Amino acid sequence: MSVHYTLNLRVFWPLVTGLCTAFVCLYHVLRGSGGARAEPPDGADGGFPLLKISVLLLLGYILLRCRHAVRQRFLPGSPRLGGHSTFSPRHFQEPSLDILLESYYEHEVRLSPHVLGHSKAHVSRIVGELVRAGRARGSPGLIPGGTLALAFRGDFIQVGSAYEQHKIRRPDAFDVLVPLRLPPLVALEPRSLGAQPALAPAFHGCFVCALKAPPGASGGHWLRDCKPFAEGFCVDVRGRRHLSATLVLRWFQSHLQRSLATVRYSLEERCRVTLTPGGLEQPPTLHILPCRTDYGCCRLSMAVRLIPAIHLGDGVFLVAPPPPSSPVGPLSELPEGLRADALWGVNTARQEQKLLGWLQERAPPGACYLKCLQLLKALRDLGARGLDPRAAAQWGRILSSYVLKTALLAVLLCERAPEQGWDEAHLGKRMEQLVRFLRDCLLGRQTLFHCVLGLGGAAAEVGPLPKVLREAAPVDLLAAFDGHARELVAARLLSTWRRLPQLLRAYGGPRYLARCSPPRSQRPQHSQGFPKDEP
Repeated sequence: MSVHYTLNLRVFWPLVTGLCTAFVCLYHVLRGSGGARAEPPDGADGGFPLLKISVLLLLGYILLRCRHAVRQRFLPGSPRLGGHSTFSPRHFQEPSLDILLESYYEHEVRLSPHVLGHSKAHVSRIVGELVRAGRARGSPGLIPGGTLALAFRGDFIQVGSAYEQHKIRRPDAFDVLVPLRLPPLVALEPRSLGAQPALAPAFHGCFVCALKAPPGASGGHWLRDCKPFAEGFCVDVRGRRHLSATLVLRWFQSHLQRSLATVRYSLEERCRVTLTPGGLEQPPTLHILPCRTDYGCCRLSMAVRLIPAIHLGDGVFLVAPPPPSSPVGPLSELPEGLRADALWGVNTARQEQKLLGWLQERAPPGACYLKCLQLLKALRDLGARGLDPRAAAQWGRILSSYVLKTALLAVLLCERAPEQGWDEAHLGKRMEQLVRFLRDCLLGRQTLFHCVLGLGGAAAEVGPLPKVLREAAPVDLLAAFDGHARELVAARLLSTWRRLPQLLRAYGGPRYLARCSPPRSQRPQHSQGFPKDEP
């Protein structure tokens, strides 16, 4: 993907004027330091004085500014004309939705691959040093016996939109899994909770993880030998010891703090690093701030969520804590005997990346899969404007990035030939198709299942899934939200789509866009909204 840069005339011409003035000053200083020059025979000045050249440059800049102001004054639709154009309607036509979307994507949504690449490399270096320090420290003194404690495995796994090529706007937030190593005497038996009918829908995507003896271990000796680990990291659930996400997260945050203290000094020359604990509901966040002596081209402040992960095999990880899937998290609705601190989330980023890669391999050059997903995220952000903080938070939870990505995958896999009709010329139509599908899911006309969990998961199209995922029940991503909230989100989503041309003109790109629209006969024809009789 090539990088496009736009020339900012408001900065360019003053910069040229200043540089020319600096060069003239330097010329006169060097000429004067060379000694007194001889007088011309006729007594005239042998060169242009500095004042004359400066005045000429200033007059040129003023003329360019006046020309720009005149063009803006007589531009069609200029506010100085009260919204009335002096041009004939046949000379001025509104730009099509596709042109507005393309302009908004280039100026507001699209990330520079150069900046994103530098940011990912910077995050990789900092997190790599921190994880290696954590592995070297081990877990001394946390549990009697030392070897029966958790430890960093020594590597990390980068997940999320920044590594799937559909992040938007700024590369300032990243997610990184930090795999933990279990003691050799400990084995795990994960189980999905999605098949329990008495469980609230908010917990259908959660897992519990019981301890079991590894193959070849004697039951009585194993219980005695792993007792220190069970007392430090496990809780009792229905008479059986289960690995506690809360206790593991607490140990992980304290171990990160100690590891950061050992590498902070070596990082001071490159950046300033701080760690913010997330408590018991969020993983810790590593804040990477550029130092004052860093003169690199990508001086960005970045937040990296460090997520503790337990590897179950085949690229599947249990993560702590489970991602919040409902607005309130009804812990009181847990069945008797099931504890909230024993609940884990599951990360299936490897299977999802494999599915996206499989779709991209089948797609022709120029397919707009990822561009549609990025614009769908931007549409969500535009719809959140004007909402109070509580409503905006609910809007963002229901239309989360994972929900939008799953909707795109569901639409692609439902089509018989998903590689057809997704070229750039049909961008507006495909966006409308995705909005329609989301509307149907929010109103209960369609079901938006997790794309990996269960036998019917979309990732099964790529290849066989790990056993722990095949045995999990299908999870409806929107079932945790009440019907009224979903109806309100669906209505606002449709309203945002109908008003999208006006929103894009207000927020989406340069003012010269109206002057470069093609004739109406050359624009792709498609509906910009929904029929009025549809909710």
